Amino acid sequence: MNIRAVIFDVYGTLLEVGPSPPDADERWRRLFSDFLRIEPRLSRADFSVATSQVTARYHEVDRGRAIPWPEVHWPSVVTEVVPELSRLSIQERDEFLFRQVQTSHTTRMTAEAAATLRWLQGCRCLLGIASNAQAYTLRELAEALAVHSLSMELFEPQLCFWSFEHGFSKPDPHAFQILAARMAARAISARQTLMVGDRRDNDIEPAQAHGWRTWTLGSEGDGDWARLRSTLRGLPPKALS
Repeated sequence: MNIRAVIFDVYGTLLEVGPSPPDADERWRRLFSDFLRIEPRLSRADFSVATSQVTARYHEVDRGRAIPWPEVHWPSVVTEVVPELSRLSIQERDEFLFRQVQTSHTTRMTAEAAATLRWLQGCRCLLGIASNAQAYTLRELAEALAVHSLSMELFEPQLCFWSFEHGFSKPDPHAFQILAARMAARAISARQTLMVGDRRDNDIEPAQAHGWRTWTLGSEGDGDWARLRSTLRGLPPKALS
C-alpha cells in the first residue's frame, strides 16, 4: 500500500446525517425544562432562524478580518439567543448543546464505514480528520464509533483538524496546510496522503490543491466504502485521483 495517511471528513462521510428525530419538539421542551427550568421562548424553527442570524453577523465581522471561511464558537452563538445558558456550568452547557443539536438532526455510522476504519487500522495507516465541526461533533462521532466497538483512539490527534478549534473552516487552504505540515514532520508526503470526503468544494478540490490523493464517496463520485477498500488493496495508484 502506498498510502500512509488517510484523512476523513465527518458529516456526510464518516457520519450519515438524517432529519430531526420524530420526538424533536418534545426533546426541545424537555431540554429547557431539565437544564433551565423554563419553557422555551422560541420554537425550534425560530431558534434556527435566530442562530443563523447571529452566525451571519459573526461571519461578516470575521470576513472583515480577512478570514474568508470563518467558523463560529457555537456556545457563544447559542448563549446570545438563549441568555439563560450563561447560568450553567461549562459541563452543563456542553450537555445542553449536545442535546440541542440532537433535536436538529440524527447521525449514524454505517457498518461499511466502520469496516473500512477497522481495515485501515489493521494496515497500520495513520488516520486523521478534516472536519467543519463544533465540540459536539467529537461526541457524535465517538458515540457512532462505539456502536461498532471502535473509539476515537483510531485517529491521530495531531492529524485532526476541527474547525471550531481554529476559528476558520474548510475549504480554507490553511486547514489542509496545517495537516500537510504535520504529516511532513512524520515524513509522509502529499502523494502518500488520501483525503476521503463527500464534497468536491470542501474536501476534494482543496486536498488536490495540496497534492493529496482523493476519494469522493457517493454514486456521483469514486464509489462506496467497499470499492475504496478494494482500490487500496492493490489497484494501481492511478485508480485514485
